[in-house]
Amino acid sequence: MKIVVIGGVAAGAKTAAKAKRNLPDAEVHIYTKDNFVSYSACGMPYYIAGDFQDWRQLIVRSKEEFEKSGIHIHTKKQVIKILPDNKKIEVKNLTTKDVQFVEYDKLVIATGAEPFIPEFFHKDSENIYTLRTLDDGIAVRQGMSKSKHITIIGGGYIAIELVEAFVKNKKNVTLIERSSFILSMLDEDISSLIQDYMLDNSNNLVKIINKDTVNEVKNENSVLHIKTQKGYCFETDMIVIASGVKPVVDIAIDAGIKLGATGAIKVNSRMETNIPDIYACGDCAEKINMVSNTPMWIPLGSTANKEGRVAAINLTGGVEDFEGVLGSAVLRYGSLNISKTGLTEKQAIKLGYDVVSVLITKRDKAGYMPEVKNITLKLVADKRTHRILGAQAIGCGDADKRINTVSVGLLQGITVEQLIDVDLTYAPPFSTSIDILISAAQILKSKLS
Repeated sequence: MKIVVIGGVAAGAKTAAKAKRNLPDAEVHIYTKDNFVSYSACGMPYYIAGDFQDWRQLIVRSKEEFEKSGIHIHTKKQVIKILPDNKKIEVKNLTTKDVQFVEYDKLVIATGAEPFIPEFFHKDSENIYTLRTLDDGIAVRQGMSKSKHITIIGGGYIAIELVEAFVKNKKNVTLIERSSFILSMLDEDISSLIQDYMLDNSNNLVKIINKDTVNEVKNENSVLHIKTQKGYCFETDMIVIASGVKPVVDIAIDAGIKLGATGAIKVNSRMETNIPDIYACGDCAEKINMVSNTPMWIPLGSTANKEGRVAAINLTGGVEDFEGVLGSAVLRYGSLNISKTGLTEKQAIKLGYDVVSVLITKRDKAGYMPEVKNITLKLVADKRTHRILGAQAIGCGDADKRINTVSVGLLQGITVEQLIDVDLTYAPPFSTSIDILISAAQILKSKLS
């Protein structure tokens, strides 16, 4: 059997490695237009920050290690067409510009996502960057070292991690976000608290411009002149475009592969597309939200690895299902931990739920412990069924472990009353005697009554 994988970062590398373990005699190939395979894209902001110095530490598995295990790696090779009727792909060598056709028995599309770049930006312009590939990460760190002022376009996860990295290196940062607050994937009451924290804990190095967009950039003598829609005009040494990503699906569309409602490739629970012997996984594939049972698209490395494993099992003759995601995520800014799972209040309302929520702040440990910190937690529930729909937590304490607890409950359809009965661990260094999760659930129960 000849297995061809298009894309070689999280999902693609995982698919190839698992498929080779399952079928040692299979011929497995990875084609990627990138210079590298199997690296931790999520670690790039921390490399840029200087938390470690050698970018090679981001490589999970080298090309040489793949080749030793019998997996053939083809870097700088872009798949430009899929021919399902002939079970072939058309591959362009980005170095020589030569084109060749490659046959396959099973094909996996793991093309990932690409940055959304506003029309008037040119990614190849001097001092304008995106952060998606390992080469991007190396370039951003080099650009940062030569800059005093950096502008970030966008206010999502990557943008916030980059602000932290640049501030750690004592750079002045201006962040421009089209929404009212940063991290618009969270509820506004949570996002506003995060924004306030950033502005109060960045040594006056950070400026955030909300409800605005860039509409003009001019480069004069390596200095970028920015003009926004609201009329802000200022100079900056470099720009990082972090205004979101979109799934890479062009070759899939051209091959007749169906997309889902989100614009990503539609797959079933076994990662199969509508065309036999063609699978899709990772950031290019649509997922199912396990709370609402609706399509969603969320590009995360953890999900990509799970999907790659499931695709490999099924294409090599096994049977395994990937049921979906909860949208769980975590990041930090300085000492502030930020985490979420399930539906936000605004998502739940948009989906038609009759929503009740609670927002509370409480200590994460016994008040007399020297390391005690505050956590602010938001719980969202459905009034009709009392089912927990999602949670968000921020704080300098252990916010993420509360969210991980909720995420397990969401898989079981946990109700407010059931959450109150959860037997959480307690000792003064780890929690208050009534944990913030239980307190929030008790308040929700009162509201529901």
